[in-house]
Amino acid sequence: MKYIEALREGERIQEIYLCKQKNVAMTKTGKEYENVILQDKTGSLDAKIWDPRSMGIDDFDALDYVEVSGDVTVFNGQTQLSIKRARKAKEGEYDPSDYLPVSDKNLDDMFNELLGFISNVENIYYKQLLSKLFIENQEFAKAFKNHSAAKSVHHGFIGGLLEHTVSVTRLCEFYTKQYPMLNKDLLITAAICHDIGKVYELSSFPLNDYTDVGQLLGHIVMGSEMVGDIARTISGFPKTQLVELKHCILAHHGELEYGSPKKPALIEAMALNLADNADAKIETMTELLNSNSSASSDQWLGYNRLLETNVRKTSELK
Repeated sequence: MKYIEALREGERIQEIYLCKQKNVAMTKTGKEYENVILQDKTGSLDAKIWDPRSMGIDDFDALDYVEVSGDVTVFNGQTQLSIKRARKAKEGEYDPSDYLPVSDKNLDDMFNELLGFISNVENIYYKQLLSKLFIENQEFAKAFKNHSAAKSVHHGFIGGLLEHTVSVTRLCEFYTKQYPMLNKDLLITAAICHDIGKVYELSSFPLNDYTDVGQLLGHIVMGSEMVGDIARTISGFPKTQLVELKHCILAHHGELEYGSPKKPALIEAMALNLADNADAKIETMTELLNSNSSASSDQWLGYNRLLETNVRKTSELK
């Protein structure tokens, strides 16, 4: 099998991929075509069926495994596939494990590191909240461990939510050493909890798409509600400590236009926003460069929406 990350412009392929999305669109001239998103464990691929009614294009739906034949092209710096033939693959023709993207880091090791951060929290109320969520609630812990952090953009793979959370928590721990004014227990607890709502905002793989409640509320509001619900089960949980924790979660995207209902008003909320933004953007750049590993340092890869700029690989030192 040729994985998506290995596809190169100019190749003609015949491979089986998971169809993640499929929808009908129109060209500027009014001609109907189909947008298809294909996926394997190495990533996703934008594909087009320019003539859906042509011979050799069989009917298939999203979440079907599909054998496609076509030409690999590049448009705006992104690899695409122009599909010439397609058919729904039969059971036994594919191994499902080849089609689910997974973190290249060990999930058990990362989860144990997360538990280590929790064990070091000294505030008894924050520690109880974290324990109820990640230790006592095994169903949630399992879902969190295997969930993605996004539909696309960054950490959009199994274990992505855990990997992102551990990375953000590491950065926040560094901030507490660099800036002693920060309340360490508040910041570490907020870092661990900042994206817990994504477990319910996004469905699990292979769909990995927004749920109905995710569309209506979003992970930021959902995460704030979750910590509030847990805090109510802990006797004597100080109201101020809960409000400050909820504020950090609500403000972690930093700006109203980025989905946060509040801008950071606490130094811990500011630190969390910086850590979250740093990890998300560096991971986005890393994934982009890895998916274009054959590109030279003088080849621009096109405009990236999250990074808001055209990007390229750094030149090698000589």
